[in-house]
Amino acid sequence: MAEALVLTVPLFSTLCNEAFRLRRAVFITEQKVPPEEEFDQDDLTAYHLVAILDGEVCGTLRVIYADEHVKIGRVAVSAAARGHGIATLMLLHAMKDHGSARDNRFYLTAQTDKTGLYERFGFKAFGPEFLDGGMPHLAMKTY
Repeated sequence: MAEALVLTVPLFSTLCNEAFRLRRAVFITEQKVPPEEEFDQDDLTAYHLVAILDGEVCGTLRVIYADEHVKIGRVAVSAAARGHGIATLMLLHAMKDHGSARDNRFYLTAQTDKTGLYERFGFKAFGPEFLDGGMPHLAMKTY
């Protein structure tokens, strides 16, 4: 696992803006998600986490407090940093810092080919597969 630093950063700070840049690169450029679907109103109230490796933002995710659960979303890791445990570090950080908010109930929607990552954290898929951003996804939650 990489020796990355994971931080919660303020909205529109330099580091948060780097997280948004990374999200654009991964979701819009690489995965062809329509730009209007990538950024939304939830970004204004979410907690934004970044992973920093060798002085660069190499990962990001956001945390939203919903009524019954904590929603993790927009998990992105730069191409160069993939396979080094960056997403794992960010998920550990997010779940540790935000678990008490909704009695350790977490929810997310995962690209279907990425569900194995989340299963390692106790997430279980439920419901039918659906398209989000043009890619197959599954809803997942912790119990």
